[in-house]
Amino acid sequence: MRMVLRSALFFGLTARLSLCAAFLVPLLAYGEEFVGPPLPPSIVVEMMNALDKPRDYVSEKFVNFVSGVDRFFGDDRHYQEANDSVLQLDVVRMFGYTGEHRFVLSARANVRLPIAEQKLHLLIETDPEQNTVTDSKQTQLQPQTPTQQATPQGLAAALRYVKAEAERWHLSADAGLKFRGIKTEPFVRTRASLEAPMGEWRAKLAETVFWFNSIGTGETTQLDFERTLSETVLLRATSNATWLHETQNFDMRQDLTVFHQLDERTALLYQASVIGVSRPQVQVMDYVLLMSYRYRLHREWMYFDVSPQLHFPRERNFRASPLLSMRLEILFDESK
Repeated sequence: MRMVLRSALFFGLTARLSLCAAFLVPLLAYGEEFVGPPLPPSIVVEMMNALDKPRDYVSEKFVNFVSGVDRFFGDDRHYQEANDSVLQLDVVRMFGYTGEHRFVLSARANVRLPIAEQKLHLLIETDPEQNTVTDSKQTQLQPQTPTQQATPQGLAAALRYVKAEAERWHLSADAGLKFRGIKTEPFVRTRASLEAPMGEWRAKLAETVFWFNSIGTGETTQLDFERTLSETVLLRATSNATWLHETQNFDMRQDLTVFHQLDERTALLYQASVIGVSRPQVQVMDYVLLMSYRYRLHREWMYFDVSPQLHFPRERNFRASPLLSMRLEILFDESK
């Protein structure tokens, strides 16, 4: 299994280097072969300006489609970077190889405060650690989905300062308290993301650095490569790793996801994932195949999805282990 994980990591690295090379080499070759006097600056400016409109049109369509997909599926990227106020409630029912039929409850709110030029937000969330780290043992793969606890283990409140440039970069910094019974635990967290076009692909790098009194210091890195395959289909490859200082361990996950929008009310998600750890040695902990059917029950604020999953966990000697997840999501925001 070590060889499988190393091969996957090597393949991902070489694929990304190939994309960079494919983008850079033609430019270098063009620069070497160009012969003749340089063009007047005014003509160069006009030529570059002529490219702006088609580029902006394609970029706008691509960005709007991706943002729409993320919002429809309740993706964590949309929650972290959207500037609108929202309260999200999730009720999840899971059946599967763990032998437990349980409900999982979670909630979080992001309220934009009418001060500091709308750059200051109030955050309220259950189990903030679970919204920050990557847990290799989790059975729900989408970052925003709650983990094993049937009830929230704590409620947190924080202030967030946000600064962003539309469709390019986003920076946020949080400071808050987690309330666990009569105990209070401080935490701080900062997140930065940067987007860059790469031909027909778009790359997005997000870095989160955090400190929680309960788990200590750590950081999470996520790298997405995505492109549209058609007007209704999006392909996304995601590499995610979380490092904790206390355990000196990386929890890693590689996802290949296809989003397919069937109509205005329904969409499908197909995902293949490899989950691993770096200690006591680099090894795969789980292979996962899943499909998620998401349906908008009412207007744009009530959604239901059902997700049959097939896990191949190390703890079961990689035997096929089915899991079924059903989720009801309710949003309180500006949508009607």
